[in-house]
Amino acid sequence: MKKKVGLFLAALVLSHSVFAEFSPDVAMTSLPSGHDLALIITDPATGNAIFSQRAEQLQAPASTQKLLTALAARLYLDQNFRFTTRLEQNKEHYIIRFSGDPTLSRGDLAAMLHALKQKGVHRIKGNIYLNGSQFTGYEQASGWPWDSLGVCYSAPASSITLEHNCVQAALYSDRPLGQPTRLHIPAHQPVSATSFAKVVSKAQQKSTFCSLELQTQPGNHYQLNGCLPQRDKPLPLNFAVVDTEAYVRDVLLQELDRRGIAFDGEILRDDTQTGQQITSHSSAPLPALLKIMLEDSDNLIADNLAKTLGQRFYDQPGSFHNGTEAIKQIIAEHTGIDLSRAVLADGSGLSRDNRIMASDMMKVMTYIYQHNDSLNLLADLPVSGESGTLRYRQSIRHEPLKSRLAAKSGSLYGTFNLAGVMTAKSGKPLLFVQFVTNYLPPEKTEDAPAVMPEIFRFERQLYTDLYESF
Repeated sequence: MKKKVGLFLAALVLSHSVFAEFSPDVAMTSLPSGHDLALIITDPATGNAIFSQRAEQLQAPASTQKLLTALAARLYLDQNFRFTTRLEQNKEHYIIRFSGDPTLSRGDLAAMLHALKQKGVHRIKGNIYLNGSQFTGYEQASGWPWDSLGVCYSAPASSITLEHNCVQAALYSDRPLGQPTRLHIPAHQPVSATSFAKVVSKAQQKSTFCSLELQTQPGNHYQLNGCLPQRDKPLPLNFAVVDTEAYVRDVLLQELDRRGIAFDGEILRDDTQTGQQITSHSSAPLPALLKIMLEDSDNLIADNLAKTLGQRFYDQPGSFHNGTEAIKQIIAEHTGIDLSRAVLADGSGLSRDNRIMASDMMKVMTYIYQHNDSLNLLADLPVSGESGTLRYRQSIRHEPLKSRLAAKSGSLYGTFNLAGVMTAKSGKPLLFVQFVTNYLPPEKTEDAPAVMPEIFRFERQLYTDLYESF
């Protein structure tokens, strides 16, 4: 009996020594001076912290904030929840009642018009009203950087949403130096764009401090200025729709013409118009939306879900303000997690105003882990070296870390975050929240050897050490 007790105590000592061996100190030497690191790692089996540093400091969560939006949506909305867009009729007028469906496509809208024609409607003598009463307030949250509002990851969070409020284009610079670039936008897209950007060499670009600049103008017009170095292949561009009403109006006119439906009236925004439903289109159910949102870090899905939570929780048109407050209240009521200290400006994490403590994010991550049987959110997270935003992340895409981390990533200027679960070498699960802010490494010279960026060297060392220690 004494021998068994001795072996048990020896095992406990060995276990404690293994836990004590882990330290992020070596990994942290890779980070440049001036950085700020909040890091917390816990054992979900015991709830004990394996390591904690600056966990009570407010930090920018970036897209890890989508974990809060996903948790609130999963707790409050039915798993069969869908965004639904309805086509209604009121006498000679027709109403399209939008719901903020971030996945509504041009083809979906065309199918609704086709259903109208199938009912024998070949001419619309009245008006078509766009009803966007589901949401109210700003379509861009406070703290969204002005210089990124024209690109698709900043697409406006509007109840009137179509084609992800995004337009693809291509910029060609395969021309002689000094010549203007050539911009191509698909003919079916009802937007206009002009490029005054010049073709330059890399040396000219550096000596003149020139860069490619995008300006948006009323009526969904885009203007490119500055310069672009010569390149053999076109530069793909993604423009965020600026005027969502004008964009939908122009697409509707094109689709009415394609369907052979004559139209005598006007297309107007009126959130008071209602009618008898003729047909409708529904998005995929909530679990499928959350999968896209978390795996691909889709900002528009996150922000329109946040506004929908505000609309349903407070029974009023959804906004960034009531949506973020609804997220806090729903999580508090269902989980007991107090997020009153957190500053939430949107549902996506894009705003530079967002702040949360790593310890609070760990509470959210722990709840998601402990209630995975009912929430089923862990399967929606990107997996290192395999899927979503972690598929090609240099630091964790290769062995031994490949497939070992399932985590939500988040990045803004100077911010590189991760929050999720790792399976250690022994098979033991570990939860982690990494908030790296003020990450501003010195610029590299052109002749500097190609090496892995400091942030990825840090992550590679950190998670390899963690993997090997347990």
